[in-house]
Order: sequence, then structure tokens, then C-alpha cells
Amino acid sequence: MGLFRRDARSSDTEDAVTDDVTAAPDASSDVDDTSATDRERGPWDAAEAPESGPRVDLGAILLPGVPGMELRMEIDKSTSVVSAAQVNLDGSSLQVQAFAAPRTEGIWDEIREEIAESVTKQGGSADDLPGPFGRELLARLPVRTAEGRTGHRPARFIGWDGPRWFLRGVLTGKAAVDPEAAQTLEQVFADIVVVRGDEARPPRDLLALRLPGQDQNVVPAPEAQKFEPPKRGPEITEIR
Repeated sequence: MGLFRRDARSSDTEDAVTDDVTAAPDASSDVDDTSATDRERGPWDAAEAPESGPRVDLGAILLPGVPGMELRMEIDKSTSVVSAAQVNLDGSSLQVQAFAAPRTEGIWDEIREEIAESVTKQGGSADDLPGPFGRELLARLPVRTAEGRTGHRPARFIGWDGPRWFLRGVLTGKAAVDPEAAQTLEQVFADIVVVRGDEARPPRDLLALRLPGQDQNVVPAPEAQKFEPPKRGPEITEIR
């Protein structure tokens, strides 16, 4: 059994920052397979998920584990609500969140436009490209370097519209610009199972997450949280 450590903390570290990042996923990623009609891959709804190994129960998300990964649960300071899960592996990270969505249509196209607009307004850039999960964004997020200059941190925003839910992922570090480095985390995203529940929820309502091993009946009662570009916050760390 791997080492398990929990330490609530605020993460002040940034992923690798560059002054000019132009790398993008290679041509092998330029395949739009959003339909996944053969259903040989996910992400999956709880009602259709195949058995493919153990997953960590995080409430609305059942997360597959891979050797060497570090799992961090991000917590909203103002509400003490678990707001996102982040997998760190070999210099890359994948942050995931699940949201409620309309019954009849997906929301990823609309959200992708909003992310691109938000990044651009902050002084960054975002390219809408085809990827392994359909359309995605390759963004360059503006950050301040240690020397006081403005640098850019690459990030890939990926998404999947499920039945009445939407799953969003953000790849940073090597996985944002190196297709080979992204493969394992892309597979983690593809193997996620989303547990939507039957209750009525407004579109974009954040589906509740919980810490690994937390009693499912002990869930904080947050105010409704809507989608916004990812922000770092206090974290719980689990090392496998």
C-alpha cells in the first residue's frame, strides 16, 4: 500500500513558465472523435461504465488510479467545499471537475468560447483545435515570472458532454505541449466515471466531490458554484 498523506495547504507554486510557448499537439491528435459511437472509451456515465480496474470514489467522480500518481483535492477557502481533483504525474497535471448539464444538449462548445474569451482578456491566447476528445483549447495563460516579467504558462482545456453532465479537464506541465507526455493523463480522463445523480440541478452547477474515504453522508452544503477557469486553492495531497 502506498504512502498516504493529507495536508491542507495553499499551493503557491506554478507550473513551468515560458516567455514564448508555441508547441501544440501533433497531427496524430487532429481527429475529432467526440461521437465515440462504438463506446470503446469514456469518460463514462455511471449507468454505462465498464469494469476497467479500481477507481477512487470522489463522489461525483470515480477516478482511475495509475502508478506513481499524486492526487490533490482542491478546497474552496470560502465554503470549505471540495471543488476539484488534480492528478500529478511525471511533471504534468490533470485537473478535473464535473458539472450538471441540460438533458437535451451539451455545453462544451459554449464553455470553450467563454474560456477563450477569458484567457484573451487576461492577456493570454487560446487556439481551438481538434484533439482526442473532440475540440479542445490550447491556451497560453499569462503569469508573472520571478524576474518580474510577464511569461506564459501553457494549458490544454479538454471537455466531454455526457448525459446531463459535463466533465472538464485541464492539462498543464509537459502534457500541455507534449502529446507523448499527455497520453497517460488522457487515459485517466477517458476512464473517469461521472456519478450525476437523479436530482434536478441547474446547468453548470458543480457536482459535489468529497475526499477519498469521506462518508458520503458528510457533505458540506455550499452555495451554488458555476464554471470558471481554474484557480488554485488549498489542497489535500494523497501520494500513491
